Amino acid sequence: MFSDLMSDDEKYQAILDKNPAFEGIFVTAVKTTGIFCKPTCTARKPKRENVEFFATTNAALQHGYRPCKVCQPMKLLGETPVEIQHLLIEIETNPFQKIKDQHLRERGIEPHTIRRWFKKNHNMTFQGYQRMMRLGQAFINIQSGESVTASAFEAGFESLSGFNERFRAFFEQSPKKSILTSTIHYQPIATPLGQMLAGASAKGVCLLEFIDRKMLETELRDISRLFNATLLLGKNDHLKRLDEELAEYFAGTRLTFSVSLDAPGSPFQQSVWAALQTVSFGTTTSYKCQAEKLQKPNAVRAVAHANGMNRISILIPCHRVIGENGELKGYGGGLHRKQWLLDFEQRIIHEQKNERKQS
Repeated sequence: MFSDLMSDDEKYQAILDKNPAFEGIFVTAVKTTGIFCKPTCTARKPKRENVEFFATTNAALQHGYRPCKVCQPMKLLGETPVEIQHLLIEIETNPFQKIKDQHLRERGIEPHTIRRWFKKNHNMTFQGYQRMMRLGQAFINIQSGESVTASAFEAGFESLSGFNERFRAFFEQSPKKSILTSTIHYQPIATPLGQMLAGASAKGVCLLEFIDRKMLETELRDISRLFNATLLLGKNDHLKRLDEELAEYFAGTRLTFSVSLDAPGSPFQQSVWAALQTVSFGTTTSYKCQAEKLQKPNAVRAVAHANGMNRISILIPCHRVIGENGELKGYGGGLHRKQWLLDFEQRIIHEQKNERKQS
C-alpha cells in the first residue's frame, strides 16, 4: 500500500503545502472536528496531533468522519460542476457565440465563480477560453477549405488584420501557412488520481499524462514537432472514446482499452510499448523480463528508458513494470500514483475472483 511509501509526517507536510499531487492518494481526518478533507483543502490547517490519514474516503467514513463542506472530498478530483459542463457543451457546439458576464447572470451564474474555475483548470479566463475556441474553430475551417476572410468574420473579428495578428500570436504561424499543419486536440480529464491532460490526432490518442508531470511541457513540444501539428483545446472522437473508457477503468469495469493510439517513436521504443500493452491488468513485470521478452537481455537500461519516454500513461501501462526485486522504480506520474494503480488493479481482480466463487 501507499502508506508504506510515505510517512504521516510527509503527508502532513503535503497538506501544509496544499500539494495537488497527493489528491486521490490519501485524505486527512481531523479528530477535533470529525471531518475529513482533501490534501489541498483551504480550511485552516489542524495541528499535527489532531489528524490521522486514510487511503480512501470510504475508510474515513467507516471511522465515523464526515466529508468537509469546503473541499468536498467525496467529489472526483477536478470534477466539472454541472453548470460549467453545460457551458462547455454549449461552446463546443457553437464556438463562435460570445457568452458575456451579463448572459451568465441572467442564467443565475456568478461570473467570478466561472472565472475562478477556468483559471484553475485551464489557466485562463472564461473569455480567454472562448477566444481560444473561436480561433481553434477558425483554424479547422481554414484547413477545411474556407477562406481566411470568411473564417475571420465568422469568428467575430471586425478586421482581417486583427484576426491575422491574433491568429499568428496564438498559433505562431499565419492563417495561410496553417493549412500545411495537422491538428492535435487536447483536453483535461478528471481522475481519482488528479487531473490528466489527454491529446489525440486524427488517428488516435497520442498523449495521456498527469498535469503535474515535470516533462509535460517538453512532451507537448515533442508532439507538436513529431506530428507537425497545432494543439487545439477541444475534443475529437478519440478523446470522447477515451473519456468513456477511462471512466470505466477507474470504476473497475474495464480491464483493457480499445481506443485507438497514435504513438510515434523509434522502432525500439515501438517494440517496448507494444510489449507493455501485453502486460495484463492486475499483473506486473520487470524491466529484465521486458528485455528478455524482446530478445534483448542486455538492454535492460534501454528498456527502462523507453518506458520513461512513453507519453500515454495507463493505456500503455508502464506502471505495471517494477524492479526485479519487487521494488517500485521511476514513474513519471510519481511513485505514489504507481502504487495506487497497482493496488487498485489487484483489488479489482481480487473482487472479481470472489464474485465468481460466489456465483
